[in-house]
Amino acid sequence: MQSSNHRLRDMEQHHPLLSAAGGSADVETGSLAAGVMVGGPHSGHAAGNRTMWFIQDSCGMVCAGITWFLVLYADFVVNFVMLLPGKNFWYSLLNGATFNSLAVLALASHMRTMMTDPGAVPKGNATKEYMESLQLKPGEVIYKCPKCCSIKPERAHHCSICKRCIRKMDHHCPWVNNCVGEKNQRFFVLFTMYISLISAHALGLSSMHFFTCIKVQWNECSAFSPGVSVLLLIFLCLEAILFLTFTAVMFGTQIHSICNDETEIERLKNEKPTWERRMRWDGMRAVFGGSPSLLWCNPFTGLRLRRLLLLTHGRRGGSEFSV
Repeated sequence: MQSSNHRLRDMEQHHPLLSAAGGSADVETGSLAAGVMVGGPHSGHAAGNRTMWFIQDSCGMVCAGITWFLVLYADFVVNFVMLLPGKNFWYSLLNGATFNSLAVLALASHMRTMMTDPGAVPKGNATKEYMESLQLKPGEVIYKCPKCCSIKPERAHHCSICKRCIRKMDHHCPWVNNCVGEKNQRFFVLFTMYISLISAHALGLSSMHFFTCIKVQWNECSAFSPGVSVLLLIFLCLEAILFLTFTAVMFGTQIHSICNDETEIERLKNEKPTWERRMRWDGMRAVFGGSPSLLWCNPFTGLRLRRLLLLTHGRRGGSEFSV
């Protein structure tokens, strides 16, 4: 469908929604006649809306639950199988404090990644009123996503699981049950970093525990029977090796993408950059915010308890979930 001054085509075919060269009458006949859908109750997911971001995807929720279970399992084995039965108080205290602190930071980073809006474009905003408010110049082109009926910003891609267009979408990760995008990439990077650290720490502690218990009786090394202790440690080592390999590689690729200002989707599609790239430290500052500091490693940065309570309970009723 095409009017004299405007044309409507799908973004998936890399064609423009609207070429601004005429008046609002052409907008109405050219774009709205094609079935632009006005968004529902969650379409205006902008800053200030008291809604909690959560993707209701069964696979993602199961994977997120498995992630928490495995971290808590590792914490149980490290504390109750290796450290608490140990005779060296300071060894147990220092390693216990270190491992548990890293585990809390890892789970907090996972929660922030999962519950943070990754940069979703408001659903169904391709309306006549919104287009007129853009005050487009003659010849200026905007794009529409045919799947969620949204005006598609530059570098945004549609996620079929989140059912939204995501700004600077890197990929959808089922282990965090969310997309990794413009607003939650820093938390995903922290999650991969802390998981790789506790995995390496668990491997080191397991190796030390094996060597120590070989020299003495197994009954003196753990409150559990020798057979149970060995099975728990073997499973922990396998888990730690798998997690360390996966998260270390993912952490490296994320840092590389940030330093080159190129998402994984853009790299796979070999998209030529039409934006001004932020290289190296400029890219890191854009993702983590501000100058390099220890705050970059803090997943609680920007988290306000009052706002969290409002998001969870709301002033007029129960919590809402954005999908």
